[in-house]
Amino acid sequence: MTTTEPRFSVVHAGDTAFESDGLRPFFLYKDLGIRASTGGAAVAHLIRARPGTHAHPAWHHHDVGFQMVYVLRGWVRFEYEGVGEVRLEAGSCVHQPPGIRHRELEHSDDLELLEVVLPADFRTVADQGCAQD
Repeated sequence: MTTTEPRFSVVHAGDTAFESDGLRPFFLYKDLGIRASTGGAAVAHLIRARPGTHAHPAWHHHDVGFQMVYVLRGWVRFEYEGVGEVRLEAGSCVHQPPGIRHRELEHSDDLELLEVVLPADFRTVADQGCAQD
């Protein structure tokens, strides 16, 4: 976590660009300034699909304290261990409990979502197989 005192932050639409240096190569990520303003306690970013690219379904989990995804546009289909397949569409919000094993199955070319994670720097662990494989 962080020992830095959180500070006020504003990021406008044109202040940051979508970058390709995020967790998944088939997505672009736009930083919303939360990592810097919280000293790494949290991260919030917009995630946009790279048109013409596809998910690489692989079971994994994240070592996080909190993770939520809100779909702004398009759709995405996940599979969660113990839950099954879930299709999220514009307006859908999912809280992924810490450590839940999951994989993305597919998404639309126009997918855009907001993700908030605590802490900002977290580990993603590839899992071998799953009870629902």
